[in-house]
Amino acid sequence: MTGNCPLPLLTLMLTLPLGTAALCLLFRQRPAVARSLALAGTLAVLLIAIGCFVLLPAEPGWLLLEDYRWISALGISIHLGIDGLALLMILLTAFLSVLAVWLSWNEADRPASYFALLLLVETGVLGVFMALDLVLFYICWELMLIPLFFLIGIWGQKGGIAAAMKFFLFSLAGSLLMLLAIVALYVLHGQQTGDYSFALAALQHTDLPAGLEPWLFAAFALAFLIKVPMVPLHSWQADAYSAAPAACSLLLAGILAKTGIYGLVRFALPLFPNTAQSALPLLATLALVGILYGGWIASAQRDLKRLVAYSSLAHLGFIVLGLSAWTTTAVEGALLQMVNHGLTTAALFILIALIEKRAGSRHLDELGGLWSRVPRLSALLLFFGLAALGLPGLNNFVGEILILLGTFSVRPLSAILAASGLLLAAIYMLRLLQGVIWGPTKDEHAWSDLARGEWLLLVPLVLLVLWLGLYPETFLEPLRGPAQVLLNSAAPLSLNGGLP
Repeated sequence: MTGNCPLPLLTLMLTLPLGTAALCLLFRQRPAVARSLALAGTLAVLLIAIGCFVLLPAEPGWLLLEDYRWISALGISIHLGIDGLALLMILLTAFLSVLAVWLSWNEADRPASYFALLLLVETGVLGVFMALDLVLFYICWELMLIPLFFLIGIWGQKGGIAAAMKFFLFSLAGSLLMLLAIVALYVLHGQQTGDYSFALAALQHTDLPAGLEPWLFAAFALAFLIKVPMVPLHSWQADAYSAAPAACSLLLAGILAKTGIYGLVRFALPLFPNTAQSALPLLATLALVGILYGGWIASAQRDLKRLVAYSSLAHLGFIVLGLSAWTTTAVEGALLQMVNHGLTTAALFILIALIEKRAGSRHLDELGGLWSRVPRLSALLLFFGLAALGLPGLNNFVGEILILLGTFSVRPLSAILAASGLLLAAIYMLRLLQGVIWGPTKDEHAWSDLARGEWLLLVPLVLLVLWLGLYPETFLEPLRGPAQVLLNSAAPLSLNGGLP
């Protein structure tokens, strides 16, 4: 059954990458066909997502809904829906998936299997952003994990198997706890109402015992905070980011981390509003620790991938801080920053991959003097480095300033401490740029500047970073409705700004 659209667009977006993955495996003896299929499948999802973004009205509530019976005896359905936030996340996922396929175009080792796994990751992420049934959400949540485990373990660099295992175990531990909490919610709701259902809308009205709600909230929050990740649940992150193939690093940082924050917004906070109120100060504290710790550790890194990985801890801390402040300005800034961080981090991982391809290394001690050898690549590294730093006129500035202003209005000390993290960001980013772009060259090999295909990877990111930096209203407008719905869904939290 479809909602307010004559075409099942959500189902189409969800099944396109899944079907394309199957086709890639069918053509595993013909790598060129598998590559073309993967690109065509991801492009088709992107075109549908762009169509939805352009044509659907930016209004509160659900923009598209689809609901199909699946396992009626257990109250499980394929219930899909998107609001403005989910639509932006789907758009980001579709866009970065195209870049991931393009970046992996010359993947030589079993390309059909590689692209099929990338498409399965895209399917899982899209499902997470669409699912309104908790069983469907859980299946999609796990679907992201399994292909990433194989991609990191098989196609990863040195230490890939160990990094994949750590990522898998951390994620699995969190998700199993969440599964137990989902089942508990289902049983409680069924006992109270006689309606045994996994629908999010139904479970939101479950009357939870005061002693049980904190445990259920903790189970959900733990699964989501591992995926973000937040300190002290972050130890898998740098290993996975650095060992993963370039396209996986792009997806891990650009999209996967956002699924954890989306889970908090869509499920944990609305399902458990009373516990969420008391947990917001803890989330704010963890966010501040992440901002300062991530910035400090990033400053000491010599490996470019690990530097960007730890810098992500800080940037994601800003997002969680904005949610914890629970003011309209801060929440809108946090939701917008999810998009900003996805674009900027993806660009940095692409550039690191291009540098490593030319230099054979991504270690700061073995790099230097790129400006004189590859000026166009260097200029783009400078551009995205400044964007990550939060330079006015570029995308991250808008999100971070909204978060800081919104937080300052209720907790000035937290905002001041978070702002000091920007100084650390300046230190590690300037060290990166200084070490890579300027200084003496470390080898005598001839380097080629950006090729045409590499421009195709980076130019769309440049345009989006400028668009979000100069006219963010395009992307803020669809976020206002979901932000207000979230704030209204737990009205008691807004009485004191969500913080004690």
